[in-house]
Amino acid sequence: MSQENLKPDNPAGEGGYEHEDLRATGVVYFLLALGVATILAMFALRGVYEFLDHREKALQRPVNPLLTDVPADTLHVAPGYPQSAFPDPKLEENERGQLTGFRVRQEETLYSYGWVDEKAGTVRIPIERAMDLLVQRGLPVRSQGASGEDAAAASAKGKDKEQ
Repeated sequence: MSQENLKPDNPAGEGGYEHEDLRATGVVYFLLALGVATILAMFALRGVYEFLDHREKALQRPVNPLLTDVPADTLHVAPGYPQSAFPDPKLEENERGQLTGFRVRQEETLYSYGWVDEKAGTVRIPIERAMDLLVQRGLPVRSQGASGEDAAAASAKGKDKEQ
C-alpha cells in the first residue's frame, strides 16, 4: 500500500475543524453596536413623528368662527367632549360596550322577579320558573266550538278546579 492515500484532504495539514474559539469581545461589540443603532433609530423615528405632527398642525384648516366650544387642538379630542358639545341624537362611540350593557340589562330582566305594572298587579317571573309552571299546569285549551268569551270563562273555571 502506498502512503499517498493517507494524506489529509487539507493541504495545510490541519484537521477538518477550527482550532480557535469565538472571542467574547466581538460578541460584546456587536451587541453594543446593535443597542446604539436601536436607540438612534428610536430618536430618529420620534423626530420624524414630531416633524409630521408639526406639519399637520400647520396645514390644518382654521375652525369655523361660529363654533364656540371647540378644543384648541382638534386633532386630539378630549374624553367626554362630544357628549357635552353636541345635541341629541349622538353617534355611538363605544358600540361594543353599549351593546354589552343593553344585553346585561335584558338578561337581568329575563332572569329576575319584578313588577311590570304594580298598579295592575302584573309581575314578571324568570323564564325557567315560567317553563316549570307550564309543565305543571299545562297550556290553556279552548274548545273548538266555543266563542272567545266562552273559552275565557271555561279556562277560568278550569283554573279554579286545579287550585
